[in-house]
Amino acid sequence: MPLRLFLLVLLALGVVARAEELSYRRDIQPIFTAKCVACHACYDSPCQLNLGSGEGAQRGAHKLPVYDGLRTEAQETTRLFLDAEGEAAWRRKGFHSVLDGGGQAALMARMLELGRGRPLVHNARLPKDLEIGIERRNSCPLPGEFEAFARANPLAGMPFAVTGLTDGEYATLRKWLEQGAPIDAAPLEPSPAEVAQIAAWERLLNARDPRSRLVARWLYEHLFLAHLHFEGGAPGHFFQLVRSRTPSGQPVEPIATRRPNDDPGGDFHYRLRPVADVIVHKTHITYPLGPRKLARVRELFFSGDWQVAELPGHGAQHRANPFETFAAIPAQARYRFMLDNAEYFVRTFIRGPVCRGQIATDVIRDHFWTLFQAPERDLYLTDAQYREATTPLLVLPGQIDDIAGLWGLWSAYTDRLKRYENLRRQAYAEHPAAWSDLWSGNDNALLTIFRQHDSASVRKGLVGAVPQTLWLLDFPLFERTYYQLVVNFDVFGNVSHQLQTRLYFDLIRNGAEQNFLRLLPSGTRQAILDSWYENSGQLKLWLAYTEVDSETPSVLDLPQREPVRAFAGRLLERHVAINARPDPFNRCRSAHCHRPGVARELQYAEQVLSRLVSRPAAGLPVVLALPEASLLRIEYGEGKREVYSLLRNRAHSNVAFIFGERLRYQPTLDTLTLYPGVLSSYPNFLFNVRAEEVPDFVAALEQARAGASFVAVVERWGVRRSHPEFWRYFNDLSAWMRETEPLEAGVLDMNRYQNL
Repeated sequence: MPLRLFLLVLLALGVVARAEELSYRRDIQPIFTAKCVACHACYDSPCQLNLGSGEGAQRGAHKLPVYDGLRTEAQETTRLFLDAEGEAAWRRKGFHSVLDGGGQAALMARMLELGRGRPLVHNARLPKDLEIGIERRNSCPLPGEFEAFARANPLAGMPFAVTGLTDGEYATLRKWLEQGAPIDAAPLEPSPAEVAQIAAWERLLNARDPRSRLVARWLYEHLFLAHLHFEGGAPGHFFQLVRSRTPSGQPVEPIATRRPNDDPGGDFHYRLRPVADVIVHKTHITYPLGPRKLARVRELFFSGDWQVAELPGHGAQHRANPFETFAAIPAQARYRFMLDNAEYFVRTFIRGPVCRGQIATDVIRDHFWTLFQAPERDLYLTDAQYREATTPLLVLPGQIDDIAGLWGLWSAYTDRLKRYENLRRQAYAEHPAAWSDLWSGNDNALLTIFRQHDSASVRKGLVGAVPQTLWLLDFPLFERTYYQLVVNFDVFGNVSHQLQTRLYFDLIRNGAEQNFLRLLPSGTRQAILDSWYENSGQLKLWLAYTEVDSETPSVLDLPQREPVRAFAGRLLERHVAINARPDPFNRCRSAHCHRPGVARELQYAEQVLSRLVSRPAAGLPVVLALPEASLLRIEYGEGKREVYSLLRNRAHSNVAFIFGERLRYQPTLDTLTLYPGVLSSYPNFLFNVRAEEVPDFVAALEQARAGASFVAVVERWGVRRSHPEFWRYFNDLSAWMRETEPLEAGVLDMNRYQNL
């Protein structure tokens, strides 16, 4: 063969070889995003295997779970992109590879093969003995343990308990593993508009005068959990605020501390870095930055002449009492900053890591509205003498996690809290409640919270029927809730720390409820409070909570009969302009129970669906068969669809305890709420219904009970985990969110998807 021809052949072979090389970013991550991230993302990834990024895939798996409410010692933190960098560092922390070995030897390949060898029966229920809930114990086998694991768990292959990969996806992953599972890094590059705004924010946050340093610290502690986006920024670009060893203009080197208010251990700089992994809905808590927000920060925090005598430290006392730590910053500025984006802050403690787990959410009801006290009517802001007297009493528990001394510590904290509540009641006795007590500055003023067993969600606007309870948060309540459940909460902490956090959340809830009761006629408050704390709740009222103020009058002029419902009606009338989500379904008072601006087919479907809402299970038995968060995908027209949430609101005699929920459950009072959109990060089931079939669907539900009649509904319209097109329907939910709410869209979690 002539030399020239030989070289041409070699060159052609090299081109072909390069063409066949797979790219993690182009070929592999899209498969993981479509078929794996729904389970393998964030702290509750089985075996801590996070497949939302190449770094997570390379890090691998770990035997220990993050969520463990009973551990006696705090666990080492294992936060991706923060606690270690590089494969070797993660191996030192106990992670084992799922990629090593190449081809069929890799643990990932063996798990995929196990799943492929036992395909599910199309749209049939899974075997009853296959445990799929989030409380299941994951084995997390090492490579040497796999054979025994596979024999004992033949249905535990990947993807787990759901329709598997396509032939093409499986072949692509196999080939990638055979090539040694290469991961090509492709960091997100900020757009020119984002670069300019990042520079402006980093200049503000890294100014060296004492006032700027204290404000920057407070801002960091309030924004560290946010997915930040910029005005005019590129779609899909989000950023996080971190403390870095390096200044602006250099690569970010994050400083890992257990909590964001721990001592960074030396000089540092506040930096904004891109969010590097796939956006998942459950952790996607967005916050806007831009020139207007920058100007607002300067207006709130730097327009006055307040001074900092001495910068506070990072010790336990400073972490436990942010009111003392940041006392130099005007309280008006701090509270107004939080109110501007109240939905974000409520989301951090409603959707953040503290609220994964039933004992976290056991102390809130399944549906309630949240309001905020107007800054000009908040005595902590307006009365310096009152603020000075109460600030030392606002210390938060959880900094000391000694198990043996838990109850002694708790007694000390509750004693301080009772003293604070007594001072507060005495001070407000001179200020009868009025409509002006309610803040109405923007559409963050009215929020709705839904709880689904061991998770929760929040939305702007007053959604659903008039709830049994409402919260009214003032600045001390709002800031304590945020610090207790977000800043100071350690998801890796021991049982003492977690128990203190959740017990205090119970007291915060009671404080917010009692603050709301001030708005009602004084003579009705005790009876209403008693109705919220029935049976065992009466014991808690006597032992733990302060007495309700039954003397100070309210000037809202509400009737003695059903004052909560009357208050809700007037609230809706007074705040039409800022109610972000008018609700024509659940509070329908006319013949038109649908949204006016949607397609005619949807109007008819919504009108029919509204028959299901706000009816107690005693009269609509199918409520007890439905899971807590169902999604309805309504198809209409040519390829169009709309998504609705059908939420089950469970009734309880009280929510005063973090254990024993079943003893307080009142199932015959459960109701349903219909919402146009996705209102849970964790759907329990999906129904796919053609718009013209909605009357049949609703009629079937009205006639169904738990058992064969409900199974017939599932068989006809349900999308089970084994449905051959499960992933098309499930991923279309995220696609629909990207079309309708692009800033809030993310991959949903299917760990709670039920086996109906």
